[in-house]
Amino acid sequence: MTAAVEVEAPKVVDGLSAEAYHADKTSISSSGLRALLAPGCPAQFKYDRDNPPAPKREFDLGHAAHRLVLGEGEELEPLNFDNYLTKAAKAARDEAREAGAVPLLAHEWEQVQAMAEAIRQHPIAGPLFAPGTGRAELSLYWTDPATGIRCRVRPDWLKEMPGLALAVDYKSCRDASPDAISRAIRDHSYHQQDAMYVDGIWAVLKPLDVRFIFVFQSKTAPYLVTVRELADQDRDIGRARNERALRLYADCIANDEWPDWTGPVDQIPQIGMPTWDTLRQAEEYLK
Repeated sequence: MTAAVEVEAPKVVDGLSAEAYHADKTSISSSGLRALLAPGCPAQFKYDRDNPPAPKREFDLGHAAHRLVLGEGEELEPLNFDNYLTKAAKAARDEAREAGAVPLLAHEWEQVQAMAEAIRQHPIAGPLFAPGTGRAELSLYWTDPATGIRCRVRPDWLKEMPGLALAVDYKSCRDASPDAISRAIRDHSYHQQDAMYVDGIWAVLKPLDVRFIFVFQSKTAPYLVTVRELADQDRDIGRARNERALRLYADCIANDEWPDWTGPVDQIPQIGMPTWDTLRQAEEYLK
């Protein structure tokens, strides 16, 4: 008789720090699944996971805006400096980072406050993020039944209502126009994020219905906001990509092999231009 394999139950973890969440190697997140597929690869994913990069200054504004909009996240440290050209400013910045806070120059502090106020004044985003109507950065864990891989998601803002769980994802960006957002979904595989969060909320909380809402905000004045839901077909594509990435990850774990883009081959593969460019140039030149 074969013993049944014990599967860890779904669980909700409240109050888990972002650092602890991202450092977890016993489960995989949406960003991890996205990194496994092209243009990424398992080898790069494993290296990045084992060697997490230092905080990048270009992410400071986004983290700060998250803190002001959601009420959760890293502590903010406004600095009374216009730039980091002086020793005093650099020392204050480094001291804030060592304390686990996000340092903000005077104009950056004013900027993120204006961004948060624009969110509060928006007719759709404002009510979505209304204080007391949801929970910020709740960590959800479950086991994928097809592969046995432990998965996790961390919705920015989760509103649990009768019959409905509503996950709201806040992203600050250079351009919040619908055309730019459409390209960002493609470039950053946000359709995978949408599908994984929806599936994770289903698996853990078991609501009657789940919706996932994107809130994009421009980081330049007047800090315009675009609120959108993903098209059903794109979510289906995202879910299929997640399924492939989970199978790939399961194979990597089982064999302890983390291939690059090419994988094991004994011949040099061919490569060409992107398909559209090949067709266009062939039509123009190969007559």
